[in-house]
Amino acid sequence: MQRYFIDQTADANQPFSITDQGDIHHITNVMRYQVGDKIIINFSNQSVYECSIQSINHNDIELSLGDSINIDTELPQHITICSGLIKADKYEWMLQKSTELGASAFIAVGMDRSVVKLNESKLSKKIERWKKIIKEAAEQSYRLVIPTVSYQPSIKEVLYDSEQYDYILIAYEDAAKNGETSNFKTLVQNFKKNDRILIIFGPEGGLSENEITLTESMSEQIGLGARILRAETAPLYALSAISYEHDLQTK
Repeated sequence: MQRYFIDQTADANQPFSITDQGDIHHITNVMRYQVGDKIIINFSNQSVYECSIQSINHNDIELSLGDSINIDTELPQHITICSGLIKADKYEWMLQKSTELGASAFIAVGMDRSVVKLNESKLSKKIERWKKIIKEAAEQSYRLVIPTVSYQPSIKEVLYDSEQYDYILIAYEDAAKNGETSNFKTLVQNFKKNDRILIIFGPEGGLSENEITLTESMSEQIGLGARILRAETAPLYALSAISYEHDLQTK
């Protein structure tokens, strides 16, 4: 069954409906669901229910609550992927795959070596597109929450909020070149449930020396294996390693 998100809590005594126009279009014109058909709804409190369609209208689709579905697809830590702006198709691919792998939030950053630049006139449309990609990936991968996405013009603005994180990791290619192989593994093994972790990745040209200097007093440098990864691939490596460690601990 197809999954959709609703920004409400599940309540059998209160009517609820889908009002997102994109979801309404998908239900009526793509899936061609009818009254009586069942879909899965993810509610804002991360509860999941099988629901029946009661009516289909132009502005909303009314639903009734069915059976609860017991599912837990979230990582135990809150992982924020902070990455330098890269070419549009590569960044969108990274957003999609990182959502599937469990990222909780994304920060796109205009870094020193970013070839791609965003101005105010393009920013709102770009963020709306990113949100759409993330939402669809969250539905496809049975996530319980939709990751957030935001933009900062430089790494300095990201670090203003550094106190909210339990760990700040910086994936620095020189660490990998110098043979650093154990720090990331050790850190991942020490992560606790509900820890908030910021992982910083550079753009295609990598992080500048100035950006490394800005972060070195508050971050841990990590290498991501012996190979130098592309900007869009490195976050997937990190998320896969964190997910693998979590899966080992739950068995």
